[in-house]
Amino acid sequence: MKHGKKYIEAAKLVDKAKLYEPEEAIELVKKTASAKFDETVEVHIRTGCDGRHAEQQIRGAVVLPNGTGKTVRVLVFAKGDKATEAEQAGADHVGAEELIPKIQNDGWLDFDVVVATPDMMGVVGRLGKVLGPKGLMPNPKAGTVTMDVTKAINDIKAGKIEYRLDKANIVHVPVGKASFDKEKLQENFTALMEAIIKAKPASLKGQYLKSVTVATTMGPGVKINTARF
Repeated sequence: MKHGKKYIEAAKLVDKAKLYEPEEAIELVKKTASAKFDETVEVHIRTGCDGRHAEQQIRGAVVLPNGTGKTVRVLVFAKGDKATEAEQAGADHVGAEELIPKIQNDGWLDFDVVVATPDMMGVVGRLGKVLGPKGLMPNPKAGTVTMDVTKAINDIKAGKIEYRLDKANIVHVPVGKASFDKEKLQENFTALMEAIIKAKPASLKGQYLKSVTVATTMGPGVKINTARF
């Protein structure tokens, strides 16, 4: 993979052989952000889990104390009073069956998170092939299948993020923007790590956290010392 000049310059700041303390790593990552846009700061956690076994799957959500710096568009599947409640809580889109053809046939995907009341899951299930691969399917573990649509919307708008294992047993999560103060990024990082530690599967034998790397969208990865976790 060929890297540009800016990346190569930024990579010189990082000692590849070193495991950095989280505070140091975050400070370094802010220095390596050189793109013309406000880059996202991402955390990549390689785990010792085997996601092929259901009991070793990690999936959940955490509200980052300082948000993600991104405006999140929420779509809510609900009817009647719950639809009204969702609109009042600030959902960007609210609907029911009528949204199926719009998403399935017209390819409409102007939303980042989907919330549904339990009674609507039969309807939402028909969109599994579209929403599933994009990680947009509502899920009770992530708090996106719920009767409390107000809380779900408020949490998401406040900076709630979902985490889950990918096929390589790695969790990829945004924890803010490069423009955030390092203290805010640190608080978000700590909140994420606490949630990940709590999510450790009981059946897991051996090392849970294999490596934790933090990086900006376009920048090099900085490896974190996981000893304290």
